[in-house]
Amino acid sequence: MALTKRQYEVLSFLDSFIKQNGYCPSFQEIGKGLNLSSLATVHKHVKTLEAKGFIHRGFNQSRSIEVVFALEMGGSGRKGQEVSHLEPESSQNRIEGWELPLFGRIAAGLPLEAVTNNEGLSLEEFVGKKDVFTLRVKGDSMVEDHICDDDYVIIERTETAVEGDTIVALIDNSEATLKRFYREPDGRIRLQPANPGMQPIFVKEESLKIQGRVIGVLRKY
Repeated sequence: MALTKRQYEVLSFLDSFIKQNGYCPSFQEIGKGLNLSSLATVHKHVKTLEAKGFIHRGFNQSRSIEVVFALEMGGSGRKGQEVSHLEPESSQNRIEGWELPLFGRIAAGLPLEAVTNNEGLSLEEFVGKKDVFTLRVKGDSMVEDHICDDDYVIIERTETAVEGDTIVALIDNSEATLKRFYREPDGRIRLQPANPGMQPIFVKEESLKIQGRVIGVLRKY
């Protein structure tokens, strides 16, 4: 789900505060840190972040906020398995107005004649009218699918997947990872890495929340 600018600021503050202090801030500290005078407003933002799956709160417990999907997600993962760290790069969930000059084609096999033209490649046309967002990959669990550490993946927001889709999977509302989606005969879901040195993750379907699927990869050299 998309975040408003203020919700993103609250999430960023929570993530930074917890990393710096080792415990979560009180509502008063959140308000002071973000210049919000109303505790009701703070509570509203925190409740919204929880409903969208970005944080988890203990029932009737003070200082019990846990960031589960943030600027740079943690998560210890599972034995023998790496859990990718993902970063939402913008509160915008649509790519608008970004166009790059398209100068022609280049051969990856035999050479082609170089031709310059005045075409352009619109990133909005590239993703179509889909509801998308980007994440920055941390880790090498998907290297054989050509998704490498520090790449940016373009994610189509969806709660469903078909066999073989590469998805953003939230496990038990506490661990997020980028893996291929498969159904096992016993009813479990297999989250398959594209790295021979890593083991798949098996989860019950009710423990898995799909937050999107990969439709593109961007890499900066």
